[in-house]
Amino acid sequence: MNAPQNLSPALDAPPEQELGLGSSQLDRARRLCVAPMMDWTTRHCRYFHRLLAPNAMLYTEMVTAAAVIHGKRDRLLGFDAFEHPVALQLGGSDPDALAQAAAIGQAMGYDEINLNCGCPSDRVQKGAFGACLMREPELVADCIQAMRESVSVPVTVKHRIGVDDQTDYRFLFRFVEALYSRGCTVFIVHARAALLKGLSPKENREIPPLHYDRLKLLKRDFPNACFILNGGLTDSSALQWLNTLPADGLMLGRAAYHNPWLLRDLDEQLFADDARRLALREEVIAPLQRYFERGLEGGVPPTAMTRHWHGLFHGQPGAVAWRRAMAEGHGPATVLAKNSGTLKSSF
Repeated sequence: MNAPQNLSPALDAPPEQELGLGSSQLDRARRLCVAPMMDWTTRHCRYFHRLLAPNAMLYTEMVTAAAVIHGKRDRLLGFDAFEHPVALQLGGSDPDALAQAAAIGQAMGYDEINLNCGCPSDRVQKGAFGACLMREPELVADCIQAMRESVSVPVTVKHRIGVDDQTDYRFLFRFVEALYSRGCTVFIVHARAALLKGLSPKENREIPPLHYDRLKLLKRDFPNACFILNGGLTDSSALQWLNTLPADGLMLGRAAYHNPWLLRDLDEQLFADDARRLALREEVIAPLQRYFERGLEGGVPPTAMTRHWHGLFHGQPGAVAWRRAMAEGHGPATVLAKNSGTLKSSF
């Protein structure tokens, strides 16, 4: 690819905003992020991930602006204070509705509001938001500005590097430039294009090639913005991109969900000074059990919680028995007691 050279070298700071990416806590947390995943990153999943990665930035599932405004907010947006820092991801394309939803999110206590410009699903396309919004950078910029004017927490965006046949760097640059000019300084970049016709969401996560070099070019052209790399990060080797691109942070999705201990290992390498980190998988059981019991007392169906905890013993002795028990909704402490002879961490 013949990338344009320094498309906007003078554009080194967003207007009417001091340099900086928010609080030092959020800056630090964005070094390691867990991606928003529909039906997966519920409050029960996020609580579990926080036990494993005390420093990471957590993201909700995408929630449409209309659902936030008109839906049952506690069910859609409720979360445990233990989850902080946690961001609310919104879907939508109407600036006024997004501004209202963002204000509701801030009032609920979220630390960041994120706009989804990366989802390729047919349902999202029919709603005129997600990845198809990358074709309308000025509309997205209007949305960002409206959201920023309605909240004091950071407003960020998650997006692809292109859409269908619009995959050259100039297309990506113009999209980021439009948002940056309205004060957006944090961009989560899924380093694949979205192919909106002919591929399923799963195929869109796997088939379009990865182009990590695009993030390197963005960092060159917008040196004061924060760029978080997403896509194809499956193990601890992902850390290399923090220095080689460089990236300001990493966002892991399904790899972290299926093998959540990976989050613990990455947290240890990125935030070595934190003494809260657990040493063994078995140490997660007691706090999970307390959370499980509180949930039952509050009327939460057991499998609504436990289905997100199935990966704790991934690759370890007894992992199959643990997964089966979590799928059936058994309490973590009970499962550990019944399988104490085989369900152990191994290093």
